[in-house]
Amino acid sequence: MKLLLDENLPKRLRQDFPEHEVFTVRDKDWNGIKNGELLKLMVADGFDALLTFDKNLQHQQNFAKYTLTVFVLTATINQYRVLTALSPQINARLAGAEWPVGPVIIRAD
Repeated sequence: MKLLLDENLPKRLRQDFPEHEVFTVRDKDWNGIKNGELLKLMVADGFDALLTFDKNLQHQQNFAKYTLTVFVLTATINQYRVLTALSPQINARLAGAEWPVGPVIIRAD
């Protein structure tokens, strides 16, 4: 699967998903692009999912227009040492047969 790490996530997080093709917003030179346009670019470039720390994204976009899953990581801070604890939940979802279109909230257990 092709995943994109939003610019608000540490790039080290990509190492937590070795089974997948993972890019950062910076890798794609999409820094500063607004969420609606970013989602359009992702669809055009064949991405399957976005990982983000932006909790407002789920309320700002009409996901019926996109075929993407958006994993919204919820933690106290967006540092790798904290977010890596959420990676097993994300990997379990990625291993599933179906992914929902739109936001999936990932919280610490």
